[in-house]
Amino acid sequence: MPDTATRQVHHVTHPLVQHKLTLMRDRHSSSTTFRTLLGELAMLMVYEVTRDTPTQLVEVETPLETMMSPIIDGKKLVFASILRAGNGMLDGLLRVVPNARVGHVGLYRDPDTLQAVEYYFKMPTGMEERDVIVVDPMLATGHSAVAALDRLKALSPRSIKFLCLLAAPEGIAALHGSHPDVPIYTAAIDRELNEHGYILPGLGDAGDRIFGTK
Repeated sequence: MPDTATRQVHHVTHPLVQHKLTLMRDRHSSSTTFRTLLGELAMLMVYEVTRDTPTQLVEVETPLETMMSPIIDGKKLVFASILRAGNGMLDGLLRVVPNARVGHVGLYRDPDTLQAVEYYFKMPTGMEERDVIVVDPMLATGHSAVAALDRLKALSPRSIKFLCLLAAPEGIAALHGSHPDVPIYTAAIDRELNEHGYILPGLGDAGDRIFGTK
């Protein structure tokens, strides 16, 4: 992987993040537990991915005096969820940034080719003025992430970042091979993919575990 791409991978190693991720990996965790932990992890990780979000000074009156204090414009931020598993992260993200806009990219992975096939795309207006955080729990083959970023870049947003829980080396290489300018924020970089494109050791199919469909 090129050095420029390596510098674009932010591994979130905070103990609380790692603790909750370990609980999510446990195959015995129920869908309810899995969803709860995913929301909590999203809340923790959004602090890291928004660390350099622009702020502006506004006048605020405290109980003692008037001052100028920084504030972010949440309406300029877009969480772009890759369906369906990305939706499992939205509640946690929106608890921290409730004014953010939400977009959706509907993609499924062809079981034979492992390529991403789009079936839905809906984003807020005025994307040229917005900062986008693409969310998907898993960065496996990277095909869905690349397809989503291709579509989003056509709208010329101000910036784009990619947020996931787990990333495989193959997925990181694929994403940065097509979009070397997009930073990746992840809680773990796992060993490899298996022959079916699943992350090892991983945590299984995130969508199935979120929605209890398997």
